[in-house]
Amino acid sequence: MPKRKRKSKVKRLGAGRTHGTGNKKCARGGGTRGGRGMAGSGKHKFTYIIVHEGTDYFGRKGFVRQVYKQKVPVSNLYEIESKATKGKLEKKDGKQYFEFKGKILGAGILSTPITIKALSWSKKAEEKIKAAGGDISKIE
Repeated sequence: MPKRKRKSKVKRLGAGRTHGTGNKKCARGGGTRGGRGMAGSGKHKFTYIIVHEGTDYFGRKGFVRQVYKQKVPVSNLYEIESKATKGKLEKKDGKQYFEFKGKILGAGILSTPITIKALSWSKKAEEKIKAAGGDISKIE
């Protein structure tokens, strides 16, 4: 059986120092292949993007409304206690009174009975305030 003839291109791909690119300087850098990676995807590789990647390459289409979380001011029990010890709270009916348009959290210890009015509060804060002999209610 006769031998099949090998193509001359196959010979050149691995052999020699130029690997079939002509002068040894010709195949340097990414310029010979039109840039590395996705470079030129908006220019000379645009048809490749359309055919192979599809329209998903260009990101989402349409508008999605963002939902913003409202930030509520927060105060802890230790901050209220420090104001009480410094005498910065107003007094009503012999008790110290504190009004806050936000949420009261239960971090810290409350030792003096304080009447607090706030928009909201945590369960621990309510327990600690009542244990100290204080009172908490909602702002109207």
